[in-house]
Amino acid sequence: MKRWNFLQLAVAFSAAALTWAAGAQTRDWPQASIKIIVPFGAGSGADQVARLIGQELSSVLGQPVIIDNKAGAGGTIGATAAARSAADGYTLFLTTNTTQAANPHLYKQLAYDPIKDFTPISRIANTPALLVTHPSVPANNLAELIALAKSKPNKLSYASGSAGTLVPGAMLTFEAGIEMVHVPYKSIPDGLKDVMAGTVDMMFTDMATGSIQVKAGRVKALGVSSAKSSALMPDVPPIANTLKGFELLAWYALYAPTGTPQQVVDRLHQTIVSAMAKPEFSSKFTALGLEPMTSTPKQLAEFNRSELEKWGRVIKRSGATPQ
Repeated sequence: MKRWNFLQLAVAFSAAALTWAAGAQTRDWPQASIKIIVPFGAGSGADQVARLIGQELSSVLGQPVIIDNKAGAGGTIGATAAARSAADGYTLFLTTNTTQAANPHLYKQLAYDPIKDFTPISRIANTPALLVTHPSVPANNLAELIALAKSKPNKLSYASGSAGTLVPGAMLTFEAGIEMVHVPYKSIPDGLKDVMAGTVDMMFTDMATGSIQVKAGRVKALGVSSAKSSALMPDVPPIANTLKGFELLAWYALYAPTGTPQQVVDRLHQTIVSAMAKPEFSSKFTALGLEPMTSTPKQLAEFNRSELEKWGRVIKRSGATPQ
């Protein structure tokens, strides 16, 4: 009996020691560099947002923050890598509605679950999609583009580099009653390069990526997917002015793998909220055509579930088919 009690006591002490060690490690977090996985290519809107967030986290937490771009397969490669990462606070996931709300409706099989595999930290920003064309396309507004497409069925092409750019393109063809050739790319910057080269006629791009090329004169902007014009490009009209009810906003948010210690999640959330409260920081997002914001982890979880349902309805209506 005494030997049994000793063994029980030893096990209890070992468990307590492990718990204490884990708690101490969490309290001392971070003690090494932090990685933010971005499921899209360098130069994309998500990449630019991640770099802004990473710089702030590094400044406040005192550790390097590395941006790890894992583009491809509509963001599923990066999302899968993030979902399978250690839940120790040293791997984060900066992503969009593409991986968290649209992909479950666009892919017949996913190696990750957008709800179960991630711990929400905070929303970061909203953004409309920007419709751009090569300068040689003989259309200066959406009505002219629709008329051109109707006169040449399946002769015009549109690129996409994510669900956030694919779905608006599918919506446009459906709502306008036109037929165009879809050309998918690994990332938004890749597709935009071919639009600028004239290889593809047009695409929906995120504001952060597309607005730069519009201002440089490399592409023409014909419309935005928000109900109102963007403050960054007030002269570009909403697509809804021509196609009533056309509205689709993309969003950015920060997550961690499920199981990440709550203390770490709380500190990350507090850091982001404090940063966004500083005009000199939030104005960097506004300059990219984004609407900066924050949320509690619980609010992001609820928002993600509602967006999952919403994008399912939008995708079904757009006619975009699962791969």
